[in-house]
Amino acid sequence: MALTLATRMSHLEASEIREILKLTARPEVISFAGGLPAPELFPIEEIKEAGRLVLEEAGASALQYTTTEGLAALRAWISERMNRRVGTHYTADQVLITSGSQQAIDLSGKVFLDEGDVVVCESPTYLAAISAFKAYACAFAEVETDDDGMVMEDLERVLKTTKNCRIIYTVPNFQNPTGRTWSTERRKRLAELAAEYQVAVLEDDPYGELRFEGDFLPSVKSFDEAGVVLSLGTFSKILCPGMRIAWIAGDAELIRQYVLVKQGTDLQCNTMAQMEIVKYLERNDIEAHIARIRETYKRRCHLMLKCLGEELPGNMATFTRPQGGLFVWVELPPDINARDLLLKCLEQNVAFVPGGAFFPNSRKENTFRMNFSNMPEERIIEGVRRLGVALRTM
Repeated sequence: MALTLATRMSHLEASEIREILKLTARPEVISFAGGLPAPELFPIEEIKEAGRLVLEEAGASALQYTTTEGLAALRAWISERMNRRVGTHYTADQVLITSGSQQAIDLSGKVFLDEGDVVVCESPTYLAAISAFKAYACAFAEVETDDDGMVMEDLERVLKTTKNCRIIYTVPNFQNPTGRTWSTERRKRLAELAAEYQVAVLEDDPYGELRFEGDFLPSVKSFDEAGVVLSLGTFSKILCPGMRIAWIAGDAELIRQYVLVKQGTDLQCNTMAQMEIVKYLERNDIEAHIARIRETYKRRCHLMLKCLGEELPGNMATFTRPQGGLFVWVELPPDINARDLLLKCLEQNVAFVPGGAFFPNSRKENTFRMNFSNMPEERIIEGVRRLGVALRTM
């Protein structure tokens, strides 16, 4: 019997990254496709001990329901750290714990988007955000970007000429997919324009703590005088992604709306995982742990850039030079399609993510994203060598 599906299902497609990861599951494939942290840096023993102590000291509470907002102690730690690190002024009551940043993005669609409303985004932008927003039958307006982030003149043009702009979605630090970082001046100007046009800003910051060169920059939220900026963060990149614990913070009235829609989605996040993170933070030096991550990623990023420079000379490709995060963005000559190159690379047992899917409208197919965090140095060297072989065959 044929069942009638909701109209929204016609807007959805399988995640391109997830589909590519299925192809790269074989151990002989060197995959630069996933945005994966380095698993050898997960603090397994420390989390194991935290879990033991949580069950021993408060097992009944850990296995019980908790509030939708999340554990008070965890929200207090998050707000204090954000205030100290990126210049915000949050209280614990302005923080909602979510099941990964992905849920925070999806809840934002529920809170802000009606059919036909517009999400303004960087060009290119985070693929999974495109997928989440599409479920709400929205349209997208891409804003031109350069090495300093969104071009503010183009953003202002979009806001002036486009009706029903409801969300400006951005990743200002080491952006996914390009690895670029916004300048301080553009962060400030974004807050000003969002206030002027009364559009919500989702400042997604999963990689901000992973800066291994240069100075840490103030958040967009630190310039927000109108209460229109919401801050997204996660433990996935500084602790481990499997716990699926992240957060969204913002104006108290806005967060109350997010609590309402989260109650209809999953009631709450994993109580045990939240308590384990609190216990881990009490007993361990998170700063030292993050420093180890930064050092490892710095080494791997520099090695990948060196290898790309040797294997993909300037007439074959250009690429970004990130100061942190997980990704390098590669642009090929206009006549080379990265999807065709991927097929050649899979023959060489190496993989990446073609860049076209990161553009909701324009689909620039001569680009691709590479992840450097999840591969040891010897596989980075060999993988980029294989990439060069495949590209030269084209």
